[in-house]
Amino acid sequence: MTDTAFTHRYGPLALVTGASSGIGTGFAEELAARGMDLVVTARRTDRLEALAARLAAEHGITVECLSADLTGPAAPGELLATLAGRDVGLLVSNAGFGLKGPHEANDAAAMAEMLTVNCHAPMQLAHGMIPRLKARGRGGLLFTASVEGLIGCPYSAAYAASKALVVSLGEALWGELSPEGIDVLTLCPGPTESEAAAKQGIDMSANPHLLPAREVARLALDNLANGPTFVSHPVYEAMFDKMRALPRREALSAMAQGMKRQG
Repeated sequence: MTDTAFTHRYGPLALVTGASSGIGTGFAEELAARGMDLVVTARRTDRLEALAARLAAEHGITVECLSADLTGPAAPGELLATLAGRDVGLLVSNAGFGLKGPHEANDAAAMAEMLTVNCHAPMQLAHGMIPRLKARGRGGLLFTASVEGLIGCPYSAAYAASKALVVSLGEALWGELSPEGIDVLTLCPGPTESEAAAKQGIDMSANPHLLPAREVARLALDNLANGPTFVSHPVYEAMFDKMRALPRREALSAMAQGMKRQG
């Protein structure tokens, strides 16, 4: 799809949550390069403002920064209210974070916040955006999940469960909205350069399949019309397809043993 066709279908304005780092920044960069105006959200407004200034200077587009803490249940509704009457053609619901380790070792409050950000926010943002997209007759919803949302992952139980909801949400909405001319894609990244991995104590620098965040964003946007799900690295797509084809007990036992060895 040419940039002009992309902007016509999904423009003129895109909303990107979690845009201050990682894949969210990559989405903002890619959309700006395709000529889209942006509304970017995150908690760290200083980073958003620096990103906005850079993208506006590089691409001649407008970027509006909105501070949003999606750990608050009311935040999605507040974002939607702020954008009422604006011609937003694409929602990129990217904000999220993860927790690793034995399930009982995770902080209960952190797990509750993770569910609010990873599950509640995309569900409510989509709920509010769908009537607007139907009214304009075109547009898109893009959710960032994870390959861990494709199967229950031992030692990542709560995070995998939260991303499984996102995968299921995206698949269901693809079925509902495709006849309406609205594209829905759930991105399931494999290893990606990001601050999120470092915060979880994961060193992925030696992983030969590590992809830059902007490349993952570019691939997702290139495949937006090819929903419902997209795994950004073919090696991980094949790996998870193989695991899901195994008897579930066998797959989960092998994954648990592998995670113990890595630990």
